[in-house]
Amino acid sequence: MDEDDCPELVPIEKTSGDGPTSQIPVTIITGYLGAGKTTLLNYILTEQHSKRIAVILNEFGEGSALEKSLSVSQEGELYEEWLELRNGCLCCSVKDNGLKAIENLMEKKGKFDYILLETTGLADPGAVASIFWVDAELGSDVYLDGIVTVIDAKFAMQHLTEEKPEGLVNEATRQVALADLLIINKTDLVNEQELQQVRDTVGSINGLVRVMETQKSKVDLSKVLDLHSFDIQDLARLTEKLQVLRSTHPHLDKSILTATFEVPGEVFEDRFNLFIQDLLWEKSFKNKEGSAMHVIRCKGILCVEGKEKRVMLQGVHELYELEETPEAWAPDEPRVNRLVFIGRYLDGDILRTHFTATVLKQDSKS
Repeated sequence: MDEDDCPELVPIEKTSGDGPTSQIPVTIITGYLGAGKTTLLNYILTEQHSKRIAVILNEFGEGSALEKSLSVSQEGELYEEWLELRNGCLCCSVKDNGLKAIENLMEKKGKFDYILLETTGLADPGAVASIFWVDAELGSDVYLDGIVTVIDAKFAMQHLTEEKPEGLVNEATRQVALADLLIINKTDLVNEQELQQVRDTVGSINGLVRVMETQKSKVDLSKVLDLHSFDIQDLARLTEKLQVLRSTHPHLDKSILTATFEVPGEVFEDRFNLFIQDLLWEKSFKNKEGSAMHVIRCKGILCVEGKEKRVMLQGVHELYELEETPEAWAPDEPRVNRLVFIGRYLDGDILRTHFTATVLKQDSKS
């Protein structure tokens, strides 16, 4: 074999069935302009590792080493060819949200075992994530593994506290609010006090997020991939986190925070659907200042009447789903509902009051 040729990749064995193991996981990578997303992807595409990863790029900026190595689309047309790299990765550049690239990529099934989808610096990753729930055909081939947000330690506070016109959400803040994993990059450019301020601020926005700190976007891929943040494999970690998580205080923009509450008893599923739809769709709940609550992300564990197993809540923006987990409630275990909401103008006490009044079984109310 000519040493300039890329080696043929061996198709991997996929487990049969409808579970996540029969599908290809997709991780969305987002972050504000200049945070280090391209550096992270360069690192993944050039380092030797055992993963066969397909990377879909849809941000075009000067100075991107990845862009220079690719034939980018001409005259606005989608670039549909894939560049195969020496370490087993596949790379593609697109000028849309990447869904067409994923469809084309699925024709190469067996050539890869993971997809990374980069969003533009000002994009809402929640809008991209939602597509994996509403596109049934796409969902049969791939599943959403998690949202990874990269932030620049030196300029994070500047971006997170940038004033926006009334009614608009700060893009950098929204990316933190949606993150399952947050990578604080360029930590060598700040002192410990500045770094702690960044830690405190992102923690006040998103109380659920896992945090990694790095320089030059060099990360342990085993901690970035296979997060299972949107499926029942995340149940154990979520249960543990919800038991200790408390509502946060607003960070400097006074709007986005984490609200959580715990209520004992069983809930009626149909009533819970009405509660969550009023919150997510109708936005009919208001905080003490009269501002309508706006949820960006929600998670929770529910004890549903008539079901022996725990039910997991997952939601992004207006979309949500309830999924029965394999884990049953123990006979002597207290039945407790634990919910966490991340968004704007939230008030955990008011949410808890609405929940208790409308969702619980009559004999479960306290």
